[in-house]
Amino acid sequence: MIANPLRFARIGLVSLALLAFAQPARAAEPNTLSPEEVADGWILLFDGETLFGWRPATQVDWQVVDGAITASEGENGLLYTTGQFGDYQLQVDFRCAPGGNSGVFLRTPPMPTDVKTRCYELNIADPATNRFPTGSFVERQAADGADRGGGWQTFDVTAEGGHFLVKLGGRVVLDYRDPAPLGRGYIGLQFNTGKIEFRNIKLKPLGMKRLLNGRDLAGWKTFPDLASVFTVTREGWLNVKNGRGMLESEGQYADFTLQLECFVNGKGLNSGVFFRCIPGDIMNGYECQIHNGYLGGDRTRPEDCGTGGFFRRQDARRVVADDFTWFSLTLHVDDRHMAAWVNGYQVSDWSDTREPNENPRRGLRLEAGTLQIQGHDPTTDFNFRNLRIAEIPQR
Repeated sequence: MIANPLRFARIGLVSLALLAFAQPARAAEPNTLSPEEVADGWILLFDGETLFGWRPATQVDWQVVDGAITASEGENGLLYTTGQFGDYQLQVDFRCAPGGNSGVFLRTPPMPTDVKTRCYELNIADPATNRFPTGSFVERQAADGADRGGGWQTFDVTAEGGHFLVKLGGRVVLDYRDPAPLGRGYIGLQFNTGKIEFRNIKLKPLGMKRLLNGRDLAGWKTFPDLASVFTVTREGWLNVKNGRGMLESEGQYADFTLQLECFVNGKGLNSGVFFRCIPGDIMNGYECQIHNGYLGGDRTRPEDCGTGGFFRRQDARRVVADDFTWFSLTLHVDDRHMAAWVNGYQVSDWSDTREPNENPRRGLRLEAGTLQIQGHDPTTDFNFRNLRIAEIPQR
C-alpha cells in the first residue's frame, strides 16, 4: 500500500507541470522527477516509499527508511530490478557507513558469480582498505582518484554498448570499454558489510529512435475499413478519433522500451498501446491501458485498469495522469516481464507466467510483434507525440 498519498499526489501533478517546462531543472525533493526530467525520458526506479519493482536475491534486511533503501544485516547479495536494461544513463545516491563495502551492479544476473565476465560491479569501498575504491569496476578497472566518501554521494553512469562512463559527485572517475560487452541485465544494489543506503535511483533509456516523423503516417499501416481516423495535426501530433480501430507499426518488436506523450481530449476516454501483436490481427496483443479514471476520489482505485496497467492482467497501482493534460508513458518489455511508468512513476510490474502461445490472448508470447495504437469507441479523441523506441540487446 502507498503510505503517503499526498506525496504521490505531487507526482501526479507532474503532468500539469509539463505544460510549463521553463521550471528549475532539478527535482526539489529526493525520489521525485522535475518536469524537465520527465520530458527528457527519465523514470524512477525507486518510489521513495516501497520496494515495488525490486527483488532480493539473498536474505538481507532490505527496507525503506526515511526515503532510502537500506540494509545492515544478512547475507552478501543483491536487491535487483525486476526488469533487465540495456543502454541507459543511471543516477543513484548512496551513503555507506565508515568501513563498509557495497556496490551498484550493472547488467547483472540476480546471483553474479564472476564480476569479470558476468556483470559490472561499480564498487563502494574505502581506498584505504580496497584496491578498487568507490567508482571502480571491480576486477576490471580502478577509479581515477581516491574518494573516502562521507555523507550522501551520487553516481552518474552512462552505459552504451561496451562503453561505460562513471561520474562521482559530477567528476569523471571511470572511463571503461569492454571489448566483449554484456548486452542486458538487471540493476542490483549490493549489501556486503556495514550499513548501506540508496535513494534517488533514476534511469533514462538511451538509443531511442522516433516512430513518428511529425508529417505523415510513414512507417505505419492504417485500416480504412475500421472506424478510427488517424491523422497528423499541424503541430506534428498523431490524433485518433472515433472507434473501433487501430494504427499498426510496420516494424515488429520483442524486447524494447517505448516512450510517448499522450493528451486525452475528453473525460474518462479509453485507448491503449498494444504490443507483440500478431500482425494484421485487430488488437491481438498485450495491451498497456490508457484510462485516467479512478473511483471515489482515490487514485489507487482505477476505474478501468488505469493508465499503465496491463488490461485483464494487472491494474495500475495508481492513476497518476489526468485528462486534458499531456503526460508521459514509458513501457518496458523484456522476456516475459513488462512494466510501465506514468510521468516517471512506476504503476505496473507484471510477468506472464502462462505457457507459451503464439496468440497472446491464450498464453505467453515472446515473439516479436507489431505495435498498435487503439481507437476504442466513437468518443475516442487522443493526441500522441514524441513516440520513440529502443530495442533491448540480447545478453
